[in-house]
This record gives sequence, C-alpha cells and structure tokens, in this order.
Amino acid sequence: MGRLADLLYWKDTKTSGVVFTGLMVSLLSLLHFSIVSVAAHVALLLLCGTISLRVYRKVLHTVHRGDGSNPFQAYLDVDLTLTREQTERLSQQIASRVVVAATQLRHFLLVEDLVDSLKLALLFYILTFVGAVFNGLTLLILGVIGLFTVPLLYRQHQVSATGTQVALVPPNTGDLTAPGPTGGPAGAPTPPQPGSD
Repeated sequence: MGRLADLLYWKDTKTSGVVFTGLMVSLLSLLHFSIVSVAAHVALLLLCGTISLRVYRKVLHTVHRGDGSNPFQAYLDVDLTLTREQTERLSQQIASRVVVAATQLRHFLLVEDLVDSLKLALLFYILTFVGAVFNGLTLLILGVIGLFTVPLLYRQHQVSATGTQVALVPPNTGDLTAPGPTGGPAGAPTPPQPGSD
C-alpha cells in the first residue's frame, strides 16, 4: 500500500509521470481503437524494444565490447513456480472470495433484505442516467485523473488551509470562556437595553 500511496502522491515524479502517462495514453487509445488492436500494438512495441536491446548486446559482443549476455537474464532466472503450500493458500483465498461474492449476490438479488435490494435497485437506476451521459471508458479516464490529482491537491491544500486558519485567529484573544461584562461568555453579544430604541 505504501508504494501505491507514493505513486499517487507523486513522491517520485518520474515514476508517477510514467505510470500516469502510460495509463492515459492506453485509455485514450481505447477510445479510438479496439482493445485487441491496442493490446497487439503495445505487445509489438514491447517486443520491438526487447529484441532491439538483445540484438544490440549481440552486436557489442561481436565487436568485442561486451560479454554478449542476455540483458534480461536476471528476470529469466526468477523462479515463478509455486510450492504446494502457496498453491493451496491461493486457491483457498480465491475460493473464499468467490463464496463471499456469491453470498452477497444472493443477498441482494434474491431479496433477502428488501431495503438493501431497493438501495441496489436505486443505485442501478442512477447508473442508467450516468451511463446515458458518459460511457465506461470516459468514467475510467476521469477516475484515473482524479486518482492522480485529488490526493496531491488534498495534501497541498491541507497544509496551507491549516496555516491560514491559524493566521486568522488573533494572537491576543484571551480567555473566551471567562465571563464578560454582561455576565455571559466573553465575546457574546450584549443584550439590547430596554428603551434604547
């Protein structure tokens, strides 16, 4: 969770910029092209980059300026196999989540609680209006923009708002709970005097 927060709060500007730009370019591409076309182009771009780097290393080895090793050998050496315990634990976690989701669906769709089912129906009814105005991809793009801007704006304005609020309080306010000249708390408005109209 800490890495995600660092990404959203732009602690490492380069990484956050690359992730944000990559997400936005991908989503904007999906607005104009099919998902199959976008996935094929991204995979082709990735393959062109990795093949170019591999061929470059081979050429360097041929002219005796490098060892000719695979630049991705560290990633190729990573063991991706799962132990029996890891497999059992993952399958139990997946099964428990599926059971929880099925139980919730049964609760809502088979009207176990009328109020909850009506709330869900109202939510879906409101979503029909949202869907008439926006498509899902537009909402996803707005969500990504909000995800990368709102936390940063909140943090920046939280600090400045606290400083502004402290600056607005006069330094010599005294004890506001002490009785004032009218017997009420200090700073309380004085009651109108009879016959002062």
